[in-house]
Amino acid sequence: MNDTSYRVNHPLRQRALQVLRVTDLTPRMRRITLGGAALEGFTSLGSDDHVKLLFAADAQQQAALEAGEMSRDASARPVMREYTPRRIDLGALELDIDFVLHGDGPASTWAAQAAVGQTLHIAGPRASLVVTDAFDSYLLIGDETAIPAIARRLQELPAGRRAVVLIQVEDAREQQPLASDAEVEVTWVLRHEDDLLEQVRRLSLPAGSLYSWVALEKRLSRDIKGLLLEKGVAEQALKAVAYWRADDTPDED
Repeated sequence: MNDTSYRVNHPLRQRALQVLRVTDLTPRMRRITLGGAALEGFTSLGSDDHVKLLFAADAQQQAALEAGEMSRDASARPVMREYTPRRIDLGALELDIDFVLHGDGPASTWAAQAAVGQTLHIAGPRASLVVTDAFDSYLLIGDETAIPAIARRLQELPAGRRAVVLIQVEDAREQQPLASDAEVEVTWVLRHEDDLLEQVRRLSLPAGSLYSWVALEKRLSRDIKGLLLEKGVAEQALKAVAYWRADDTPDED
């Protein structure tokens, strides 16, 4: 944290929410709209906050979920995956979560079969990192998994700001509209046709004070962070995180 960001902690609460709508945004991204009285009091102040989605692998874990217990017993603890709240409407008691349908893992598998009336248990956010509106420009780099956080950040930016956005996607069908009052330049980087690292090397940084945010596969996030530091991006105004990890990526940095 520094003088342009601050952390807000939230009480950790488990919620059982109902599936209200299922909407396919692109061939590989599906939006699940959740809701119900349990959403009352939900708080998400940071555009890249995350909630834990809880999935039971057996009857013991399902019983713990339904009892609202995050068990200390590993065998009774549900499988957890972290996702960004895409849209929160407490007036309507609705929460949107966007899923990449990649055909693997408990969250993607659940989203592929999700239907109205089903229940999904979530927990959090535990905390929010709030970035104040103290910058002239924003550089946002991510892949499909980062689109919800990027979209939220762009929606929050006021007129008079500039945002340069690079998003790596599977193909042109995965492009989505991104609303903002700011001046936004989006480059969609097609995974099998373009080189994201080379795009970043050739990138001209936006003028003025700059906040940079990177969320990709672990190794790619690390490499792009290094490139941005070489280009003169201020490290104190750069957040680079791993949203997922390739199978052959080593644990150590």
